[in-house]
Amino acid sequence: MVKEITGQRPGATEVSVWVGGRLEKAVNYDPLTGPVRPGDRVVLNTTAVRLGLGTGGYHFVIHVLGRDERALQGSGYLMKARYTPCQVRCQGVEEDPRYVDRIHGFRSLDGMPVVVGELHSQVAAVAAGFKAWAPGQCRLVYVMTDGAALPAAFSRTIPLLKNTGLVEAVVTAGHAFGGDLEAVNIYTALIAAKEVLDAACVVVAMGPGIVGTGTRYGFTGIEQGEIINTAAVLGGQPVAVVRMSFADPRPRHRGISHHTLTSLTEVALKPARVVLPRLTGSKGELVKRQVSVLHDKGIHLVVEGDGQAGLDLLDGLGLRVTTMGRTVQEDLEFFLAASAAGEAAAEMVRSRGRGQFLR
Repeated sequence: MVKEITGQRPGATEVSVWVGGRLEKAVNYDPLTGPVRPGDRVVLNTTAVRLGLGTGGYHFVIHVLGRDERALQGSGYLMKARYTPCQVRCQGVEEDPRYVDRIHGFRSLDGMPVVVGELHSQVAAVAAGFKAWAPGQCRLVYVMTDGAALPAAFSRTIPLLKNTGLVEAVVTAGHAFGGDLEAVNIYTALIAAKEVLDAACVVVAMGPGIVGTGTRYGFTGIEQGEIINTAAVLGGQPVAVVRMSFADPRPRHRGISHHTLTSLTEVALKPARVVLPRLTGSKGELVKRQVSVLHDKGIHLVVEGDGQAGLDLLDGLGLRVTTMGRTVQEDLEFFLAASAAGEAAAEMVRSRGRGQFLR
């Protein structure tokens, strides 16, 4: 039974619920299950919490008992989470009569920078790094993939980025849903960002969470390499966000994560600009050794950036960001790397304005 409403975000309501005599947290997606109120008896999916997975400790409301049958919500014929009891009806941008001519008219991204990350926790720092250095009123669009959380409403970060102007709009791609625009795949998501939302730059990353197994290829973040290929095929300029940490206790993620190295050396077949924060001492030496495999690959351009301006902007806006529960102060290099990638993308936008295209 629902005890009380504990929070609200666009498209979702946080509640406390009695589960087996204990008070626990749950999320209700209002467009799917309807509004929820104190006293409602609900059916929950408790699997992730029971397994100790990274959902933030939330159960998810499947159904509100006694609720009248709900009509199919939304418009359009694009189904996401297809052939499951939770499939969602969406209006795909590819068939939306307001935009279909622009989608058909697409020819190229025309050198637009596409910043490709692995984790949702990188998005805010990328956006701040970009906005700290971008000229004028450059529009930044976030494309959320379906590599982790599918509902955009699960993200606490997205509303904050939109409310502060760090991100102008969101496109949800693949089975991810709830963005300002819905796209069938990453290709049309990038096309829509440029042609419909007039983006000067796009940042692409999955929603909250990631699936990882500790094996070489068994992680959803491997999509980073595939998205780099996609951006290049469409005529964009890919910028790779390096997953970097000196606070993560797992050796495979120390310095440059094995995720980044695998994605860039074995999956990305097109060149990307790989941006590293400036590090000194033993940290700098470790990263230098790790990045040698990218130089050996020979297709990527490895550059250094600062990143501090983006973190200062986040702080000035009062936005507290974390990764795996760690703050900026606790995992500084992680956020510097993401902000530096946004900074590099801003410089690429400036260069485009001067009629120059970077490699």
